[in-house]
Amino acid sequence: MTGTLYLCATPIGNLEDMTFRCVRILKEADLIAAEDTRNSIKLLNHFGIKTPMTSYHEYNKVEKGHKLVERLLGGANIALITDAGTPGISDPGEELVAMCHEAGIPVTAAPGAAACITALTISGISTRRFVFEAFLPTDKKERKRVLVSLKEETRTIVMYEAPHRLLRTLILLRETLGNRKISICKELTKRHETVFGTTIDEAAAYYEEHEARGEYVLIIEGRSEAEMIQKERARWEEFSIEEHMQQYFDKGMSKKEAMKQVAKDRGVGKRDIYQMILKQE
Repeated sequence: MTGTLYLCATPIGNLEDMTFRCVRILKEADLIAAEDTRNSIKLLNHFGIKTPMTSYHEYNKVEKGHKLVERLLGGANIALITDAGTPGISDPGEELVAMCHEAGIPVTAAPGAAACITALTISGISTRRFVFEAFLPTDKKERKRVLVSLKEETRTIVMYEAPHRLLRTLILLRETLGNRKISICKELTKRHETVFGTTIDEAAAYYEEHEARGEYVLIIEGRSEAEMIQKERARWEEFSIEEHMQQYFDKGMSKKEAMKQVAKDRGVGKRDIYQMILKQE
């Protein structure tokens, strides 16, 4: 029998967020794979966990990943932890999980804290639909491509950012997305937890005057769906009814189907389109 990989969420600040189940799994596992063993030993000591540790991080994930899979195939149970939060979210645990699935190794989770969800829920911005972008790419072209792809995004956008890049990112967001509502969260679950609800313009102005410290989660309002619909209707109004209809004829639609779609595009009734066509004829 193979062992099981356990994804164990650890506190993102407040140690009281450690779950009883997570402590038990870490104590019972044969091995703990940690992003930074020097950091994790403090957590393990706090909870009296004596299980052996090994490092698993961005720079050894391929070589160490194969070794961990071998141990799991041999029957060992391994607990994976990151420095803070849930393994696999914006860290190399994602690759280890994929390797385990490929090898037929069971993977389960002891859920707990995740900075992205914690920040989202206290941000004051819509939580119904959201997209998680983690850190923006470091490559300039790739970063621009991602930002442009978010320009028309109607879901709430969740991002991580480091303090030394925060102002640059806010300026890029303003240039690409325009001025939107944003909540800037830091020190989550800690004594000095901060949720700075503002706009992108005001946030950029603030951090031009104040030094950014700590790790940040940015919660950005999605583009208004009503605004998107209005913009699309305005675009169609540049076409005549005949030109608009022709676009759907070219796609193989019948006259009835085309009229229905044109009416939807323009936000009017099908009878209105019919009357316009009669006038043109």
